[in-house]
Amino acid sequence: MKVARAGVSLGAIAQYMKRIYHLSTCSTCKKILTEIKAKERGFTLQDIKTEKITPAQLDEMRKLAGSYEALFSRRSQQYRPMGLHEKTLTEDDYRRLILQEYSFLKRPVAVVDGKIYIAKEVLNV
Repeated sequence: MKVARAGVSLGAIAQYMKRIYHLSTCSTCKKILTEIKAKERGFTLQDIKTEKITPAQLDEMRKLAGSYEALFSRRSQQYRPMGLHEKTLTEDDYRRLILQEYSFLKRPVAVVDGKIYIAKEVLNV
């Protein structure tokens, strides 16, 4: 992301963005994106499988959501095979896991005007 003028932080830019992080192969994501008419409404769509989220993007989402845990999906097919259901995870663990494996991010996630909407909450944007 380029900054138009000096002194403008990514956080300041992000709070005015209309971005949806989604998975193009996820039927729930497809349904929600269609229902809210995301493309027609000018949302920037980021397929997290082909365009991985950056640490800065995840940190911005955490700032808005209050925790990495709120962004973490226990429904990922990787959750049980990795034995994560038997562990007590920390915020650092949630962050590391989401950055390591895209399927650990709840989806879709919409960031609109400094607010975050996670999973089915996206229907309210």
